[in-house]
Amino acid sequence: MMMFASDLDRTLIYSNRALADFKQHTISDLIAVELKDAQEVAFMTNNAYSLLKELAASLLFIPVTTRTYEQYKRVFIFTESFHLKYAVTSNGATIIYNGLPLQEWRETVQKRLENECVPFQKMMEEMFRLPINGTLKKVENLFFYYLLEEPLTLETKNRIQKMADRNGWRISIQGRKLYLMPKPVCKGEAVKFIKEREGIQTVFGAGDSILDNDFLKLCDYAYVPSHGELKNEGIGRSNYLFTAHQGVLAGEEILHSILNTVTEKST
Repeated sequence: MMMFASDLDRTLIYSNRALADFKQHTISDLIAVELKDAQEVAFMTNNAYSLLKELAASLLFIPVTTRTYEQYKRVFIFTESFHLKYAVTSNGATIIYNGLPLQEWRETVQKRLENECVPFQKMMEEMFRLPINGTLKKVENLFFYYLLEEPLTLETKNRIQKMADRNGWRISIQGRKLYLMPKPVCKGEAVKFIKEREGIQTVFGAGDSILDNDFLKLCDYAYVPSHGELKNEGIGRSNYLFTAHQGVLAGEEILHSILNTVTEKST
């Protein structure tokens, strides 16, 4: 049995801001996949959508996202067209199974949080001492991030990195967002749990950020868009497959390559 675990934002789907960053907002093939307050806010190419539907019919497709479950549900294609068995949300803190949070998994994560890192509130207090120009956003009292008004200096980034390591947390910078994440809140552990639970033998994966590296390391085929944090920071393994394209076309390229490989393995 095969599985495809994939990050969403800036891997498979692209916001208006991301499309503008890559100068791709005028691509005629774009279709909306997410609605927020009745507005179309994220897109993929129509070809990518068709490829993903075909792929999801051939193996176990699992969205793996830092979004909360409520934010994830705004990506309406997954609730209206795909009827997925699993989704991993809140960066691995939550596994959704047949539409409901898997309590067994959440209890496992909670025990690790209590034993392996400083509490959420204490970490926020530590961050308040650092010169960060941005808006703070909390996520389910699990982790938090800043919407940065200006890029961090290298000195500030290094200070945050050292402080996070010291406290059992880590950082990730994705576009304008600076994430502070406790190490037990981890996409890789969630993907590993599902792999073992379902008896999966072959895992395909795709992701662009340091937070995705946790599960990409577990994959037999790991795809990385050539525009993201992993590429920019030079992080990855020798078997990682970097795309030729950037932006929304990287998502399409990944899906096309995986579908070809799945087809070959099935014949």
